[in-house]
Amino acid sequence: MPELSRSVRAAEGCGWSYAGPVEKGELIMTLERCITEMGMGVDVHGRDYTRAARRAVSDAIRHSSLHLFRVIGKSRDDMVITVVIGVPEPDRIDRAAVAAELPYGTVTVTAEKGGLEVPNADGSDAIIIANAAVLVHFDLG
Repeated sequence: MPELSRSVRAAEGCGWSYAGPVEKGELIMTLERCITEMGMGVDVHGRDYTRAARRAVSDAIRHSSLHLFRVIGKSRDDMVITVVIGVPEPDRIDRAAVAAELPYGTVTVTAEKGGLEVPNADGSDAIIIANAAVLVHFDLG
């Protein structure tokens, strides 16, 4: 098996999910992280963790125009994307809804403890702040 790239080993060490190396029949892909985008999203009322997470992903990718694909001979569908969301209660994230924010590639969403929940004065509601890291890998092997 080929050696894992440094970026894949780093993701592995952090406990983050990633998609490589990926076995496709006899072929093994070695993935290299090429893009890292960061974002923050907020749900102001209703304690909707998924809304905050979706907004964080949208924030991370909103200002991107990537011309890398042509340079490396890949298409946007060749992207293997790991989204890491940080919120106070990771189990409250709908991972499929967060993944739907990314229109291309193969997407895996993980959630970890992080972000922030700021209760209102009487404790009946809270602002949820989510952080997102969008990590884009390509098989460059």
